[in-house]
Amino acid sequence: MKATVNPVDQHVVTLTIEVPAAEVDKGIKQAVKRIAGQVNIPGFRKGHAPRRILEMNFGKEAILEEAFEVLASQNYSAALRENDIVPVSEPEIEREQFEEGKDLIFKATVTKRPEVKLGDYKGLEADKQDATVSDEQIEEQLNNIREQQAKMVVAEEGATIQKDDFAVIDFAGSVDGKPFDGGEGKSYPLQIGSGSFIPGFEDQLIGAKAGDDVTVKVTFPEDYFVAELAGKEAEFKTHIHDIKRKELPELNDEFAKEASSYETIEELKKDLRTKMEEEASRRAIDTYNADLIQTAVKNATVEIPEVMIKDRVEQMIQELAMNMEGRGLKLDDYLKFSNKTIEDLRSEYKDSAAENVRADLVLDAIATAEGIEVTPDDMNREIFIMAQNFGADPKEVWDIIAKEGRVAMLAGSVARKKSQLDSLLIMQKALKRLNNSLLNWVHEKVITCMYQS
Repeated sequence: MKATVNPVDQHVVTLTIEVPAAEVDKGIKQAVKRIAGQVNIPGFRKGHAPRRILEMNFGKEAILEEAFEVLASQNYSAALRENDIVPVSEPEIEREQFEEGKDLIFKATVTKRPEVKLGDYKGLEADKQDATVSDEQIEEQLNNIREQQAKMVVAEEGATIQKDDFAVIDFAGSVDGKPFDGGEGKSYPLQIGSGSFIPGFEDQLIGAKAGDDVTVKVTFPEDYFVAELAGKEAEFKTHIHDIKRKELPELNDEFAKEASSYETIEELKKDLRTKMEEEASRRAIDTYNADLIQTAVKNATVEIPEVMIKDRVEQMIQELAMNMEGRGLKLDDYLKFSNKTIEDLRSEYKDSAAENVRADLVLDAIATAEGIEVTPDDMNREIFIMAQNFGADPKEVWDIIAKEGRVAMLAGSVARKKSQLDSLLIMQKALKRLNNSLLNWVHEKVITCMYQS
């Protein structure tokens, strides 16, 4: 195999790959064997049908196409390794010569991984966040717990609706005198001031009493997710059944016993302070470390191919869709509710995707510069962590990764995590131990480019 590399532009190269005729013949034999093993032909054991029989059933072109796929895949991969090219896009394949008994000549045009010129990444400093916790913050947290422990009680007779009250209502909406889908509800508990209804709806209930009938007039926002109602005036006939309010418990020892495992309010406060100080310290360390890495990334120089940004955007959208599915939602429903298109989402994600790709490229370059290598122990540790996160057996996780051909992806991800950690140790030698959450700051899966015919 002979491969010649011709630059197309800063990021794109074309490999002209020549395969000797003898290797082409071997590829055709391999294709025959592969097809024979996949089909059943009467009179022949599976995998033993001769070439002429296969050609009679499927045509000579089918065998040659299979052979080209085998030859192109093998020799394209070899050409990448030989020329130290890491692709970040699928190749565009162009045949120039492919005949039995002759050399195979084809071109593969591909976007390559860009070079990174590292700037300063050692001995960097960053601002340190204040990790102190004030008495006011403790009180705020106590009040949050108090809100969680609150009971809903019916307001006294004659009480009028106020902000933060829960009005239990029936409502029936109409536009131009006609009801519309989703415009009716029975015994609905609406918190006044929550903003969960159309702007202006909740305000018009303030001052009303239980048993009152109120006509609410509102205008749907211009960007309302239901296009047929956007910008339309609507009228809601509303009946108020009850007014309910939160009854907050007193902050005393009894409250501490009900809300926690502590006997006194002072013990609860002490525990809250300890936990909040630990959380504040963790956030301060994470922010400090992330700022160090961000500075190292900014100091580096790299031109990112557009295809890498596009791929990352699509990855982010896929992750969003998976998160939605985990909550029983669909991406299309989210887009409809948000009044967005998939292109709007791509546009929103583009800048963040570019930053993530840049960070990953720089971390990879630091890993290379510092000679960071992935060991079997590193891989086993990552497999174990993944298994814990998914509640699965480590062997099952490894089998799936191996079966799907994602071992190289996993190795790349582990290398990046190690580069983050090592980079921080290099940048700030005083750091003895880093929080594991830092390792989740950047995630990228290495793009392994497999040939597709």
